[in-house]
Amino acid sequence: MLIQELIILALFLGAAFYVGRRLWQSFFAKSEGACPKGCGGACSAINVDALQRTIEKAQQQKQQPA
Repeated sequence: MLIQELIILALFLGAAFYVGRRLWQSFFAKSEGACPKGCGGACSAINVDALQRTIEKAQQQKQQPA
């Protein structure tokens, strides 16, 4: 019976550590290059200026007579 309680305690501590770590990362562990949502994605890797140039170029091509 002691072994079962130790296994349950170890699983509980592991789960508590995992949840605590996720909470810590979502609120406090943001680096400058990280996504503001905390999802770990590459949100900040989007080059807005290049995207704007691409949109303007597509609009210009669409307006040119065929």
